[in-house]
Amino acid sequence: MASTNDLKNGLVLNLDKELWSVVEFQHVKPGKGPAFVRTTLKHVLSGKVVDKTFNAGTKVETATVDKRTMQYLYQDGDDYVFMDLDTYDQIPVPGATVGDNANYLLPEAEITVALHEGVPLYVELPTSVFVEVTYTEPGLQGDRSTGGTKPATIETGATVQVPLFITTGEKIKVDTRDGRYLGRS
Repeated sequence: MASTNDLKNGLVLNLDKELWSVVEFQHVKPGKGPAFVRTTLKHVLSGKVVDKTFNAGTKVETATVDKRTMQYLYQDGDDYVFMDLDTYDQIPVPGATVGDNANYLLPEAEITVALHEGVPLYVELPTSVFVEVTYTEPGLQGDRSTGGTKPATIETGATVQVPLFITTGEKIKVDTRDGRYLGRS
């Protein structure tokens, strides 16, 4: 348990048996009436964002979220198997928890897995990764007024829009948050 006076960004609260992360908070002391704390909370699993107000000094239940660096090993059916680099335990993470991050998940990549009471909550990838282009059409010069792009399939099977000069076999840098091409290696 913690008081609303102890709130800080990134703290995870257990409200009504659901986990919410504090995105923003503000202590308000109006001229009339009691002080209160205005917060913006993000649901840990769904990503839903809500505003919630607490009276100052109210007790709120905190949740322990353990973020560990793990290495991706392999895919087993719908699950992705990760190894804890400290204990060497192998932990299966459901495909629904990994979500779109699977498009940029390379074997032996070190990533962060957030756990609550042994249950994986979400997976954090680095903001960018270097991947190899496994297939792309040859770029045609000419038919454009500005720099053109074309689809390219990367080694994880995802498709990324790349400039026309990129060829099959090249390593490119991709933003894992939105799948944008960032450059060549």
